[in-house]
Amino acid sequence: MSWLLYVLECSKDLTLYTGITNNLDKRLKDHNSGRGAKYTKTRQPVRVLQTWDYPDRGTATSAERRFKKLARQKKLSFVDNPDDWEK
Repeated sequence: MSWLLYVLECSKDLTLYTGITNNLDKRLKDHNSGRGAKYTKTRQPVRVLQTWDYPDRGTATSAERRFKKLARQKKLSFVDNPDDWEK
């Protein structure tokens, strides 16, 4: 089963949210219904900006940690140029 690292944009304040999942459709519905992360609950609706595929949860979690440490501009750069992430 593959896992995804995903980046969302919250419509209320245009902030970014990053997470991992093995079912993006379900996770997006959860975020937009208020059952997702506490952060997105008050900032919905959210939209997917970018995703990256990983072979397992551990690898996706490591990538998520690295991505979350980046400055907003760097995150947006990887969203616009997804092939540059992990290089």
